[in-house]
Amino acid sequence: MILQRTLKQAISATGVGLHSGERVKLTLLPAPPDAGIVFRRTDLPEPVDVKAEPSLVNDTRLSSTLVTDTGVRVGTIEHLMSAFAGFGIDNLVVEVTAAEIPIMDGSAAPFLYLLQTAGVVDQPCKKRFIRVKRSVMVEDRGVWVRLDPYDGFKITLSIEFNHPAFNRAPQTVEVDFAQHSYMDEISRARTFGFMHEVEYMRNHGLGRGGSLDNAIVIDDEYVLNPEGLRFPDEFVRHKILDAIGDLYIVGHPLIAAFSGYKSGHAMNNKLLRKLLETPDAWEFVSFDDPLDAPSSFHLLPPQD
Repeated sequence: MILQRTLKQAISATGVGLHSGERVKLTLLPAPPDAGIVFRRTDLPEPVDVKAEPSLVNDTRLSSTLVTDTGVRVGTIEHLMSAFAGFGIDNLVVEVTAAEIPIMDGSAAPFLYLLQTAGVVDQPCKKRFIRVKRSVMVEDRGVWVRLDPYDGFKITLSIEFNHPAFNRAPQTVEVDFAQHSYMDEISRARTFGFMHEVEYMRNHGLGRGGSLDNAIVIDDEYVLNPEGLRFPDEFVRHKILDAIGDLYIVGHPLIAAFSGYKSGHAMNNKLLRKLLETPDAWEFVSFDDPLDAPSSFHLLPPQD
């Protein structure tokens, strides 16, 4: 059967928050079956646990941030959640010493390295998937996202920037994870931003930790990073990375096709909430025989 997964051992890393600029220590700890992904703020007078769930994503300005009803925040979780999805991690405690996950190099690759180094272990409990049974869509002023029934996991995303750096490569990418590896095709794609946005972000308390070391920075015409892009279409691939992380906040792998046009964190979250509010649009499923699962999930990294 396909079982739930956690880490074999704890592992830590230190970095800087993209928006806060604060130095933060991140520690990943094994968690029991059915615990889900739980973020723990250890910098507070009393540690506070915040479980990743769509209803707590209450700030989506340039990231996905969990905010409890008492105001406890855990920000910029999408890249880490994307890595958990790509590695098939179900249960984990994520300790942080600040209100934001460290940005690392702006992609999910450093988090995958942590997971690989710690090692994963199967747990004696079935993994539960969410299978989409009928289409669900959210649209707002020409921007839209949708989930459709599909025997696997596939993402098709389009972005639209009238800018020379974007016009040099396709702005639509489709990735079917039955044929493509998350690690190879998506995990290394970095976040990006424009020079002209920097002053606005700083004035609103955002982007204070951003640099050429953890983001692609674009001026009026060119990419400013000396090493250039990791993929010709790295911008839209990063949007796919973000979407995978945003969707995994639901706590289970999706058996569905996700598509979007100019989507972002807010729309991704609205889509999850609408799915959960439409009970006849989805169901939980598990697989006694791994070969019965869609082939999209056969490429998950094996446990050590």
